[in-house]
Amino acid sequence: MTTIAVLGSTNMDLVAYVAKAPRRGETVTGREFRTVPGGKGANQAVAAARAGGTVAMIGAVGADEFGVRLRATLAASGVDTDGLRTVEGASGTAHIVVDDEGGNSIVVVPGANGTVTGLEPGDEDRIAAAEALLLQLELPMSGVLAGARAARVHGVRTVLTPAPAQPLPAELLAVTDLLVPNEHEAAALTGLTEPHEAAEALLRQVPEVVITLGAAGSLYAARGAGGPVTVPAPEVRAVDTTAAGDTFVGALTVAVGEGRPMPEALAWASAAAALSVQRPGASASMPARNEIDAQSEGTA
Repeated sequence: MTTIAVLGSTNMDLVAYVAKAPRRGETVTGREFRTVPGGKGANQAVAAARAGGTVAMIGAVGADEFGVRLRATLAASGVDTDGLRTVEGASGTAHIVVDDEGGNSIVVVPGANGTVTGLEPGDEDRIAAAEALLLQLELPMSGVLAGARAARVHGVRTVLTPAPAQPLPAELLAVTDLLVPNEHEAAALTGLTEPHEAAEALLRQVPEVVITLGAAGSLYAARGAGGPVTVPAPEVRAVDTTAAGDTFVGALTVAVGEGRPMPEALAWASAAAALSVQRPGASASMPARNEIDAQSEGTA
């Protein structure tokens, strides 16, 4: 069983469902509102745990009702929350608008996540005990760097999702083993909109890259492995694409940790993401391992 540490954000997602997202200055009527536990870190932790990994979460929640619910959701999915500290003030929130095509726009308010500027006692031990460390960019960069440095010291594979997109310090790239941007993040990092070209550019900074391409699947490239390989995604009707990328990363990390060849691991992760987009919400949409297996085998 793959052991994974996740250093990342926990947010309560405040989700409004609308026929069409409002333009600037426009008011529209929504048909539904939900509060759903999320945050890129928590999403990846839940996805990995449901996919069969042994997962420990490192981060912070606020001393509020959202914090209690966020912790309980992680624990209910089998995630170890001993490294999830409670701090004064509000938990992080994400304000999400989902349209009828399954697209979304998101405003994140960091809250307690903004306090994770470094590692606390016990965090390095949790990272050292893992085979892989999952990182994203919804925490302060100093905290992300601290986790990546600890992973490198202990020989732990670091998987970085560069979202929200922003310039990445050379030091962080130097200690990243696998970079997993979507096509828009890859373009922001390289200035190249063609995914194959972006992947080749990113390989000058990190040894392995997976660029997620939405409904078109994913593209994998590694130093010394020849040209990039594209793996298609299952054809499904998207209801809500929130956290599809996090589902993909969590499942991919589990599959790679189990020793699956990368094309097979990517196909399995794509099956997990395809299941998640057919359901509303973030963590609530993430599939269990048996569901991923069935989707991957074409029986779902």
